Amino acid sequence: MNIPDDLRYTKDHEWIKLLEDGSTALIGVTDFAQSELGDIVFVELKPVGTGLKEHDIFGTIEAVKTVADLFAPVAGEILELNTQLDSAEIVNQDPYGKGWLVKMKVAGPVALEGLLDATSYSQFTGE
Repeated sequence: MNIPDDLRYTKDHEWIKLLEDGSTALIGVTDFAQSELGDIVFVELKPVGTGLKEHDIFGTIEAVKTVADLFAPVAGEILELNTQLDSAEIVNQDPYGKGWLVKMKVAGPVALEGLLDATSYSQFTGE
């Protein structure tokens, strides 16, 4: 299972990567989540400009057999949606790269302090 060291993780299996400017971040689902869901066929996300509190639902991800909610790892505002998600299988193929879901404005590095690091997430998932 791929669990990059440069990301933070939630117990709901989302990842977040703070970008160089320190106030924006990419968010997606983990390799563990996509493998548990199976073949992803559709992703529905809240629109750009949506304000979110930590743990608010920002969309859903649909696989052949199930639909799962997506939870915001931190509070912020959606700045951009990944336009490549028209081909939802990209989440299965590259969950930490081309398969990111949203770009968010966040409060900065302090917003990530309550999230799991790679070691903690690995222990949480048993991977």
